[in-house]
Amino acid sequence: MSIDPRAASLRDRLRGRLAAAAATPMDAAGRVEPAVLDAYLRGLLADGADALAVLAHTGRGGHLPAGVREEVIRRAVALGVPVVVGVGGGAEEDDEVLVRQAAQAASLGADGVMVYPPAPGTDPLPRHDRIWRGSGLPLIAFDLYIRPYPQAALAALLDHPAVAALKVARLHDAIACQTGLALARSARRLAITGEDRMFGPSLMWGAEAALVGLAAAATPVTAAVMRAFGEGRHGDFLAASARLDALAAATFTEPFDGYVRRMLWIAAAEGRLPAETACDLFGPDLPPGQRERVLACCAGLGVPTGHATTVAEA
Repeated sequence: MSIDPRAASLRDRLRGRLAAAAATPMDAAGRVEPAVLDAYLRGLLADGADALAVLAHTGRGGHLPAGVREEVIRRAVALGVPVVVGVGGGAEEDDEVLVRQAAQAASLGADGVMVYPPAPGTDPLPRHDRIWRGSGLPLIAFDLYIRPYPQAALAALLDHPAVAALKVARLHDAIACQTGLALARSARRLAITGEDRMFGPSLMWGAEAALVGLAAAATPVTAAVMRAFGEGRHGDFLAASARLDALAAATFTEPFDGYVRRMLWIAAAEGRLPAETACDLFGPDLPPGQRERVLACCAGLGVPTGHATTVAEA
């Protein structure tokens, strides 16, 4: 279970931190305005995120061309915080595509990559090893509910010297979440929660950091839970967790992949993004009236939504 010094460094830098899995603001034509992106990323950090995870599932990175990915990575790295870049997650499953994405991230100064899991039944270890050898960047393994890893595969990944951490995002499988966190800690890798619907419990189960799409908007709601837990303020932790659970129930619900659009609605309503750049071109259609319900939940939690009238259902 030896760990490469580069992976150990990323592990230690992310410990105790909240990494916002940022959305990628774009208009209906798929254009990304650099100034809008820069302001959005800066706002996440100002509101409590300690690090950025860009081009992950929330950022639809697997669907974006290399030029857009370059702009996103450059803007994130320029902010001087730890930056993790998502590789994979699009229609293209070829490992060489992921290696090129990781090599690009390395050339632009990213600190690590989070690797989207391969198709079920595929050994993930060769993919991770190729990405490591092709980029030299530390890896975050990703145990995702739609492509969960068997326990033996997780154990093998956590034995790879380039793997700095495991992000667990099992959505509603508490036992699998607990198992993954325990495996990561026993392997001396960082146990990261990606559990938007089990966020508070996952911290109590041993998560040492967070990387979540819930922090892509209304960021202080997630940050408050992390801070209260880390500082041992148990009463504040319970209250903050209840607020976060209400937000998660409104945003991470059927269809679950619609959460990206829901978080963009919130970001636009908060004024983080112009409404015309709050488009999710790759997610499912959502029922009429859902935006109003999401924003009503935010208003009830005290999330400022004064720009809500400018938000489209796109």
